[in-house]
Amino acid sequence: MVSFQSKWLYLLIFLGIQLLVMALLSLGGYQERVTYFIRIFRKPEAPGLSNRNHSVANITGGDVYANLSHSPKPQSHGDAMPYCPKTSPLIGGPIHVSFPSGLTLADVQSKNTLVLRGGRYRPPDCKARHRTAIIIPYRHRELHLKFLLYNMHPFLQRQQLNYGIYVIHQAGDYTFNRAKLMNVGFREAMKEEDWDCLFFHDVDLIPEDDRNTYICDSNPKHAAIAMDKFGYKLPYKMYFGGVSALTPLHYRKINGFPNNYWGWGGEDDDIGVRVSLAGMFISRPSSKVGRYKMIKHKRDKGNDVNPKRFNMLAKTRQTWKRDGMNTVDYEVISRMYLPLYTNITVNIGTEAGLHPNPPKPPPPAKAAEKPAAGAPAKGSTKLKENHSEK
Repeated sequence: MVSFQSKWLYLLIFLGIQLLVMALLSLGGYQERVTYFIRIFRKPEAPGLSNRNHSVANITGGDVYANLSHSPKPQSHGDAMPYCPKTSPLIGGPIHVSFPSGLTLADVQSKNTLVLRGGRYRPPDCKARHRTAIIIPYRHRELHLKFLLYNMHPFLQRQQLNYGIYVIHQAGDYTFNRAKLMNVGFREAMKEEDWDCLFFHDVDLIPEDDRNTYICDSNPKHAAIAMDKFGYKLPYKMYFGGVSALTPLHYRKINGFPNNYWGWGGEDDDIGVRVSLAGMFISRPSSKVGRYKMIKHKRDKGNDVNPKRFNMLAKTRQTWKRDGMNTVDYEVISRMYLPLYTNITVNIGTEAGLHPNPPKPPPPAKAAEKPAAGAPAKGSTKLKENHSEK
Protein backbone atom coordinates (compact mmCIF):
# COMPACT_ATOMS: atom_id res chain seq x y z
CA MET A 1 0.00 0.00 0.00
CA VAL A 2 1.20 3.45 -0.94
CA SER A 3 1.93 5.56 2.14
CA PHE A 4 0.46 8.98 2.79
CA GLN A 5 3.90 10.61 2.37
CA SER A 6 4.41 8.93 -1.01
CA LYS A 7 1.10 10.38 -2.27
CA TRP A 8 2.26 13.87 -1.34
CA LEU A 9 5.59 13.26 -3.07
CA TYR A 10 3.86 12.21 -6.30
CA LEU A 11 1.57 15.21 -6.11
CA LEU A 12 4.50 17.61 -5.70
CA ILE A 13 6.32 16.00 -8.65
CA PHE A 14 3.18 16.32 -10.80
CA LEU A 15 2.77 20.01 -9.91
CA GLY A 16 6.44 20.64 -10.58
CA ILE A 17 6.17 19.10 -14.05
CA GLN A 18 3.13 21.29 -14.80
CA LEU A 19 4.99 24.43 -13.77
CA LEU A 20 7.98 23.44 -15.93
CA VAL A 21 5.77 22.83 -18.98
CA MET A 22 4.03 26.19 -18.55
CA ALA A 23 7.39 27.96 -18.28
CA LEU A 24 8.64 26.32 -21.48
CA LEU A 25 5.44 27.25 -23.30
CA SER A 26 5.78 30.87 -22.24
CA LEU A 27 9.34 30.99 -23.57
CA GLY A 28 8.38 29.38 -26.87
CA GLY A 29 5.42 31.51 -27.76
CA TYR A 30 2.70 30.44 -25.33
CA GLN A 31 0.25 32.99 -26.67
CA GLU A 32 0.57 31.68 -30.22
CA ARG A 33 -0.07 28.11 -29.11
CA VAL A 34 -3.13 29.07 -27.04
CA THR A 35 -4.47 31.09 -29.97
CA TYR A 36 -4.02 28.07 -32.21
CA PHE A 37 -6.17 25.86 -29.96
CA ILE A 38 -8.78 28.58 -29.50
CA ARG A 39 -9.15 28.84 -33.27
CA ILE A 40 -9.95 25.14 -33.48
CA PHE A 41 -13.02 25.50 -31.24
CA ARG A 42 -14.00 29.06 -32.17
CA LYS A 43 -16.94 29.72 -34.49
CA PRO A 44 -16.04 30.98 -37.99
CA GLU A 45 -15.76 34.74 -38.25
CA ALA A 46 -18.31 36.74 -40.15
CA PRO A 47 -17.46 37.72 -43.73
CA GLY A 48 -15.25 40.79 -43.92
CA LEU A 49 -13.59 40.15 -40.55
CA SER A 50 -11.37 37.22 -41.54
CA ASN A 51 -8.33 39.41 -42.25
CA ARG A 52 -8.36 41.21 -38.91
CA ASN A 53 -5.69 39.10 -37.22
CA HIS A 54 -3.81 37.65 -40.15
CA SER A 55 -0.17 36.72 -39.70
CA VAL A 56 2.65 38.59 -41.41
CA ALA A 57 2.67 36.08 -44.25
CA ASN A 58 -0.84 37.22 -45.26
CA ILE A 59 -0.38 40.98 -45.01
CA THR A 60 -2.57 42.97 -47.37
CA GLY A 61 -1.78 46.60 -48.06
CA GLY A 62 -3.13 49.64 -49.82
CA ASP A 63 -2.79 50.88 -53.37
CA VAL A 64 0.74 52.08 -54.11
CA TYR A 65 -0.66 55.25 -55.74
CA ALA A 66 -2.98 56.11 -52.83
CA ASN A 67 -0.85 58.55 -50.81
CA LEU A 68 0.41 60.36 -53.90
CA SER A 69 -3.02 61.91 -54.45
CA HIS A 70 -2.22 64.12 -51.45
CA SER A 71 1.09 65.34 -52.88
CA PRO A 72 1.34 69.12 -53.17
CA LYS A 73 1.71 70.90 -56.47
CA PRO A 74 5.25 71.31 -57.85
CA GLN A 75 7.28 74.32 -56.78
CA SER A 76 10.51 75.73 -58.14
CA HIS A 77 13.59 73.88 -56.88
CA GLY A 78 15.38 76.90 -55.45
CA ASP A 79 17.86 77.14 -52.61
CA ALA A 80 15.06 78.29 -50.27
CA MET A 81 13.22 74.99 -50.55
CA PRO A 82 13.31 73.08 -47.24
CA TYR A 83 14.73 69.61 -46.92
CA CYS A 84 12.25 66.75 -46.93
CA PRO A 85 11.49 65.18 -43.52
CA LYS A 86 13.83 62.40 -42.44
CA THR A 87 10.86 60.05 -42.58
CA SER A 88 8.52 60.73 -45.47
CA PRO A 89 4.90 61.43 -44.42
CA LEU A 90 3.77 59.63 -47.59
CA ILE A 91 5.04 56.24 -46.41
CA GLY A 92 2.14 53.95 -45.62
CA GLY A 93 3.64 50.51 -44.96
CA PRO A 94 2.35 47.36 -46.69
CA ILE A 95 1.39 47.71 -50.35
CA HIS A 96 -1.00 45.64 -52.41
CA VAL A 97 1.01 44.71 -55.50
CA SER A 98 -1.11 44.52 -58.63
CA PHE A 99 -0.46 43.56 -62.25
CA PRO A 100 -3.17 45.32 -64.30
CA SER A 101 -4.19 43.46 -67.43
CA GLY A 102 -3.57 45.27 -70.71
CA LEU A 103 -1.14 47.68 -69.04
CA THR A 104 0.81 49.95 -71.40
CA LEU A 105 3.73 52.28 -70.78
CA ALA A 106 1.40 55.15 -71.72
CA ASP A 107 -0.85 54.10 -68.81
CA VAL A 108 2.12 54.16 -66.43
CA GLN A 109 3.18 57.55 -67.74
CA SER A 110 -0.30 59.02 -67.25
CA LYS A 111 -0.22 58.01 -63.57
CA ASN A 112 3.25 59.49 -63.00
CA THR A 113 2.97 63.02 -64.33
CA LEU A 114 5.86 64.37 -62.25
CA VAL A 115 8.40 61.88 -63.66
CA LEU A 116 10.73 63.62 -66.09
CA ARG A 117 12.32 62.36 -69.29
CA GLY A 118 14.77 59.56 -68.63
CA GLY A 119 12.83 58.32 -65.59
CA ARG A 120 14.04 61.11 -63.30
CA TYR A 121 12.11 62.48 -60.33
CA ARG A 122 12.55 64.97 -57.51
CA PRO A 123 10.00 65.73 -54.77
CA PRO A 124 7.90 68.74 -55.81
CA ASP A 125 7.78 70.55 -52.46
CA CYS A 126 11.05 69.75 -50.66
CA LYS A 127 14.69 69.03 -51.29
CA ALA A 128 15.41 65.29 -51.24
CA ARG A 129 17.88 64.06 -48.66
CA HIS A 130 18.96 61.10 -50.81
CA ARG A 131 19.86 60.54 -54.48
CA THR A 132 19.26 56.96 -55.62
CA ALA A 133 19.84 55.30 -58.99
CA ILE A 134 17.95 52.11 -59.85
CA ILE A 135 19.98 49.81 -62.14
CA ILE A 136 18.00 47.08 -63.94
CA PRO A 137 19.94 44.44 -65.96
CA TYR A 138 17.62 43.54 -68.80
CA ARG A 139 16.83 41.63 -71.97
CA HIS A 140 13.55 40.39 -73.53
CA ARG A 141 11.34 41.11 -70.48
CA GLU A 142 8.96 43.80 -71.76
CA LEU A 143 5.92 42.74 -69.70
CA HIS A 144 7.93 42.49 -66.47
CA LEU A 145 9.45 45.91 -67.08
CA LYS A 146 6.00 47.49 -67.45
CA PHE A 147 4.82 45.96 -64.18
CA LEU A 148 8.00 47.02 -62.37
CA LEU A 149 7.73 50.63 -63.60
CA TYR A 150 4.03 50.74 -62.71
CA ASN A 151 4.81 49.82 -59.10
CA MET A 152 8.31 51.27 -58.69
CA HIS A 153 7.70 54.91 -59.60
CA PRO A 154 5.02 55.58 -56.95
CA PHE A 155 6.92 53.42 -54.43
CA LEU A 156 9.98 55.68 -54.75
CA GLN A 157 7.94 58.88 -54.81
CA ARG A 158 6.33 57.94 -51.50
CA GLN A 159 9.86 57.93 -50.03
CA GLN A 160 10.56 61.46 -51.33
CA LEU A 161 13.76 60.47 -53.12
CA ASN A 162 15.64 62.16 -55.91
CA TYR A 163 15.89 59.12 -58.19
CA GLY A 164 16.56 57.88 -61.71
CA ILE A 165 15.81 54.51 -63.33
CA TYR A 166 18.34 52.97 -65.72
CA VAL A 167 17.57 49.89 -67.83
CA ILE A 168 20.81 48.29 -69.03
CA HIS A 169 19.87 46.27 -72.11
CA GLN A 170 22.21 43.50 -73.29
CA ALA A 171 22.34 43.49 -77.09
CA GLY A 172 22.46 40.29 -79.11
CA ASP A 173 21.51 36.73 -78.21
CA TYR A 174 24.65 35.56 -76.44
CA THR A 175 24.31 34.16 -72.90
CA PHE A 176 23.01 36.73 -70.39
CA ASN A 177 25.50 38.27 -67.95
CA ARG A 178 23.66 40.02 -65.11
CA ALA A 179 26.69 41.10 -63.07
CA LYS A 180 28.55 42.60 -66.02
CA LEU A 181 25.45 44.60 -66.95
CA MET A 182 25.35 45.93 -63.38
CA ASN A 183 28.98 47.06 -63.74
CA VAL A 184 27.98 48.89 -66.91
CA GLY A 185 24.99 50.42 -65.12
CA PHE A 186 27.15 51.76 -62.30
CA ARG A 187 29.62 53.38 -64.65
CA GLU A 188 27.01 54.91 -66.97
CA ALA A 189 24.74 56.17 -64.17
CA MET A 190 27.63 57.83 -62.33
CA LYS A 191 28.52 59.71 -65.52
CA GLU A 192 25.18 61.52 -65.28
CA GLU A 193 24.95 62.31 -61.57
CA ASP A 194 26.87 61.87 -58.35
CA TRP A 195 24.43 59.33 -56.89
CA ASP A 196 24.56 58.60 -53.14
CA CYS A 197 23.25 55.09 -53.56
CA LEU A 198 22.74 52.58 -56.35
CA PHE A 199 20.10 49.82 -56.17
CA PHE A 200 20.77 46.84 -58.42
CA HIS A 201 17.31 45.50 -59.13
CA ASP A 202 15.98 42.39 -60.88
CA VAL A 203 13.17 43.25 -63.28
CA ASP A 204 10.79 40.62 -61.88
CA LEU A 205 10.78 41.69 -58.20
CA ILE A 206 8.18 44.12 -56.85
CA PRO A 207 8.54 45.60 -53.32
CA GLU A 208 5.57 45.10 -51.00
CA ASP A 209 6.28 47.62 -48.24
CA ASP A 210 7.41 51.23 -48.69
CA ARG A 211 9.11 51.22 -45.26
CA ASN A 212 11.80 49.30 -47.14
CA THR A 213 13.55 52.55 -47.96
CA TYR A 214 15.69 52.73 -51.08
CA ILE A 215 18.62 54.43 -49.43
CA CYS A 216 22.02 52.96 -48.58
CA ASP A 217 23.28 51.88 -45.18
CA SER A 218 26.77 52.04 -43.71
CA ASN A 219 27.36 48.53 -45.13
CA PRO A 220 26.17 47.01 -48.42
CA LYS A 221 22.45 46.32 -48.19
CA HIS A 222 20.53 43.25 -49.30
CA ALA A 223 16.96 44.57 -49.58
CA ALA A 224 15.11 41.50 -50.90
CA ILE A 225 15.35 39.49 -47.70
CA ALA A 226 11.81 38.02 -47.90
CA MET A 227 10.54 36.93 -51.34
CA ASP A 228 7.28 35.09 -51.85
CA LYS A 229 9.28 32.63 -53.98
CA PHE A 230 11.09 31.48 -50.81
CA GLY A 231 8.08 31.66 -48.50
CA TYR A 232 9.14 35.14 -47.34
CA LYS A 233 12.27 33.71 -45.73
CA LEU A 234 15.96 34.21 -46.41
CA PRO A 235 17.11 31.08 -48.29
CA TYR A 236 20.60 31.15 -46.74
CA LYS A 237 22.73 33.54 -44.71
CA MET A 238 25.04 34.82 -47.47
CA TYR A 239 22.27 35.26 -50.05
CA PHE A 240 22.68 38.62 -51.81
CA GLY A 241 20.34 38.21 -54.77
CA GLY A 242 17.35 40.00 -56.24
CA VAL A 243 17.75 43.56 -54.95
CA SER A 244 20.91 44.97 -53.39
CA ALA A 245 22.25 48.44 -52.68
CA LEU A 246 25.74 49.91 -52.49
CA THR A 247 27.21 53.36 -52.17
CA PRO A 248 29.91 54.27 -54.70
CA LEU A 249 32.46 53.70 -51.92
CA HIS A 250 31.11 50.20 -51.22
CA TYR A 251 31.19 49.40 -54.91
CA ARG A 252 34.81 50.44 -55.29
CA LYS A 253 35.85 48.59 -52.13
CA ILE A 254 34.62 45.27 -53.56
CA ASN A 255 36.01 46.08 -57.04
CA GLY A 256 32.49 46.07 -58.44
CA PHE A 257 30.96 42.83 -59.64
CA PRO A 258 32.46 39.83 -61.46
CA ASN A 259 32.36 39.96 -65.26
CA ASN A 260 32.80 36.25 -65.98
CA TYR A 261 29.50 34.73 -64.78
CA TRP A 262 27.68 33.93 -68.02
CA GLY A 263 24.24 32.42 -67.45
CA TRP A 264 22.10 31.96 -64.36
CA GLY A 265 23.54 31.66 -60.87
CA GLY A 266 26.67 32.29 -58.85
CA GLU A 267 27.23 36.02 -59.29
CA ASP A 268 25.13 36.98 -56.23
CA ASP A 269 27.13 34.70 -53.98
CA ASP A 270 30.38 35.99 -55.47
CA ILE A 271 29.30 39.54 -54.59
CA GLY A 272 28.43 38.45 -51.05
CA VAL A 273 31.89 36.95 -50.66
CA ARG A 274 33.46 40.17 -51.96
CA VAL A 275 31.62 42.15 -49.29
CA SER A 276 33.16 39.93 -46.60
CA LEU A 277 36.63 39.99 -48.15
CA ALA A 278 36.51 43.80 -48.25
CA GLY A 279 35.92 43.88 -44.49
CA MET A 280 32.23 44.79 -44.59
CA PHE A 281 28.98 43.17 -43.54
CA ILE A 282 25.64 42.61 -45.26
CA SER A 283 22.93 44.92 -43.94
CA ARG A 284 19.26 43.87 -44.22
CA PRO A 285 15.83 45.29 -43.33
CA SER A 286 13.50 43.20 -41.18
CA SER A 287 11.68 40.32 -42.86
CA LYS A 288 8.39 42.15 -42.22
CA VAL A 289 9.57 45.08 -44.35
CA GLY A 290 11.95 43.63 -46.97
CA ARG A 291 9.16 41.72 -48.72
CA TYR A 292 8.98 41.20 -52.51
CA LYS A 293 6.60 39.57 -54.90
CA MET A 294 8.21 37.81 -57.86
CA ILE A 295 6.48 37.87 -61.24
CA LYS A 296 6.16 34.24 -62.23
CA HIS A 297 7.94 33.26 -65.42
CA LYS A 298 9.96 30.56 -67.08
CA ARG A 299 13.72 30.89 -67.39
CA ASP A 300 14.67 32.96 -70.42
CA LYS A 301 16.38 31.57 -73.45
CA GLY A 302 20.02 32.54 -73.31
CA ASN A 303 20.06 32.43 -69.50
CA ASP A 304 20.68 28.76 -68.83
CA VAL A 305 22.17 27.61 -65.55
CA ASN A 306 25.88 28.34 -65.40
CA PRO A 307 27.57 24.93 -64.93
CA LYS A 308 30.87 26.56 -63.90
CA ARG A 309 29.45 28.66 -61.07
CA PHE A 310 30.57 26.51 -58.13
CA ASN A 311 34.12 26.18 -59.41
CA MET A 312 34.25 29.92 -59.99
CA LEU A 313 32.91 30.68 -56.51
CA ALA A 314 35.63 28.54 -54.98
CA LYS A 315 38.20 30.88 -56.56
CA THR A 316 36.63 34.24 -55.61
CA ARG A 317 39.28 34.91 -52.97
CA GLN A 318 41.94 34.76 -55.71
CA THR A 319 39.99 36.52 -58.49
CA TRP A 320 37.99 39.37 -56.93
CA LYS A 321 40.73 41.98 -57.13
CA ARG A 322 41.56 41.30 -60.77
CA ASP A 323 38.04 40.82 -62.16
CA GLY A 324 35.47 43.54 -61.66
CA MET A 325 35.12 47.28 -62.17
CA ASN A 326 38.79 47.45 -63.17
CA THR A 327 38.36 45.03 -66.09
CA VAL A 328 34.82 45.59 -67.42
CA ASP A 329 34.78 46.23 -71.17
CA TYR A 330 31.74 47.14 -73.24
CA GLU A 331 30.41 49.37 -75.99
CA VAL A 332 27.38 51.64 -75.68
CA ILE A 333 25.23 51.07 -78.76
CA SER A 334 22.51 53.57 -77.86
CA ARG A 335 21.27 55.74 -75.01
CA MET A 336 17.60 56.72 -75.06
CA TYR A 337 15.92 59.06 -72.56
CA LEU A 338 12.40 57.63 -72.53
CA PRO A 339 9.49 59.06 -70.50
CA LEU A 340 9.80 56.50 -67.68
CA TYR A 341 13.43 55.36 -67.78
CA THR A 342 16.81 55.72 -69.45
CA ASN A 343 17.51 52.80 -71.78
CA ILE A 344 21.18 52.03 -72.40
CA THR A 345 21.78 49.26 -74.95
CA VAL A 346 25.26 47.78 -74.76
CA ASN A 347 27.48 45.19 -76.37
CA ILE A 348 29.22 43.26 -73.58
CA GLY A 349 30.77 40.66 -75.88
CA THR A 350 31.08 36.97 -75.07
CA GLU A 351 33.28 34.71 -72.96
CA ALA A 352 35.87 35.08 -75.71
CA GLY A 353 35.99 38.86 -75.27
CA LEU A 354 34.36 42.03 -76.50
CA HIS A 355 35.49 41.42 -80.08
CA PRO A 356 36.29 37.73 -80.43
CA ASN A 357 39.04 37.17 -82.99
CA PRO A 358 37.47 35.94 -86.24
CA PRO A 359 38.94 32.75 -87.70
CA LYS A 360 42.07 33.48 -89.66
CA PRO A 361 41.63 33.11 -93.44
CA PRO A 362 43.72 30.41 -95.08
CA PRO A 363 47.07 31.66 -96.42
CA PRO A 364 46.99 32.63 -100.12
CA ALA A 365 48.10 29.93 -102.53
CA LYS A 366 51.66 30.31 -103.75
CA ALA A 367 52.11 31.19 -107.42
CA ALA A 368 52.91 28.13 -109.54
CA GLU A 369 56.57 27.90 -110.57
CA LYS A 370 57.23 28.09 -114.28
CA PRO A 371 58.49 24.64 -115.46
CA ALA A 372 61.71 24.27 -117.38
CA ALA A 373 61.47 23.86 -121.14
CA GLY A 374 60.32 20.38 -122.03
CA ALA A 375 59.53 19.41 -118.38
CA PRO A 376 55.99 18.51 -117.41
CA ALA A 377 54.09 21.01 -115.27
CA LYS A 378 54.11 20.37 -111.48
CA GLY A 379 51.30 17.98 -110.63
CA SER A 380 50.55 17.13 -114.23
CA THR A 381 51.89 13.63 -113.81
CA LYS A 382 49.27 12.77 -111.20
CA LEU A 383 46.55 14.25 -113.32
CA LYS A 384 47.62 12.15 -116.21
CA GLU A 385 47.78 9.12 -113.94
CA ASN A 386 44.34 9.74 -112.58
CA HIS A 387 43.05 10.23 -116.02
CA SER A 388 44.78 7.07 -117.24
CA GLU A 389 43.15 5.03 -114.48
CA LYS A 390 39.70 5.81 -115.76
